[in-house]
Amino acid sequence: MILYKHEMKMNRNALLIWTISIGLICFGCILLYTSLEESIQGIAESFSDMGAMSAALGMDKMSLTTLKGYYATEIALMHSLGGAMFAAILGMGILSKEESGHTTDFLCVLPIGRGQIVFWKYLTLISDILLLNLVCVGLYAFGFVMVGESVSGGDMARYHLAAVLMQMEVGTICFFFSACVKKSLMGAGLGLTLLLFAADMMCRVVPAIEDVKYLTPFYYANAADIFAEGKMNGAMAAVGLCVTAACYAMAHWVYCRKDFA
Repeated sequence: MILYKHEMKMNRNALLIWTISIGLICFGCILLYTSLEESIQGIAESFSDMGAMSAALGMDKMSLTTLKGYYATEIALMHSLGGAMFAAILGMGILSKEESGHTTDFLCVLPIGRGQIVFWKYLTLISDILLLNLVCVGLYAFGFVMVGESVSGGDMARYHLAAVLMQMEVGTICFFFSACVKKSLMGAGLGLTLLLFAADMMCRVVPAIEDVKYLTPFYYANAADIFAEGKMNGAMAAVGLCVTAACYAMAHWVYCRKDFA
């Protein structure tokens, strides 16, 4: 528990910056909806004629002319990508920073085993992801009140549950890499996130690589799909949970057997 409190304190600045950045940007975009409402019809018609690109952005399922469609295709995209980038950066450095910062010896003299170190650090990662999402969802709900419109609570809950699972998966993959390396590779974490995001976009555009959807967690966290169908892809989410569990187990195994010399 001492390690958990220490890690939460160490990460609070990053959590605050990313939460404010993602939350306020998306909140501001929600407030912009009322001023764009009159001109957005033309924008929606332009996007609807973009063929495969419309499918990649979810605009073949949702209309920008409604707050629901605007949220699903614009706001949710920024939230998903921003949250995943935060999870990747945090996950990629949370174990490896001890070696790069030469503080591994301090950890090793604590009255806890390596397995507990992995557990408490991973719990910190999950806690920060949950806190970021809770604050952001609160801001978005306030934004809906400000513009005087609403979005289905059920759709919001399903999407944000999927977004949290996706961010946990990305963060845990990076957590595993963090257990394997000796220095923080935040750039690699960001690159992996963007690669997975691009893979989701591409598999929706190019039929020949449609099966790539099984490799990217962004696929089951696509807000346009969830809002249009009224449900989350449970099978894909289950695969994501399995990947998350496997990456945590591998991180635990690697870190407990790692030579810090």
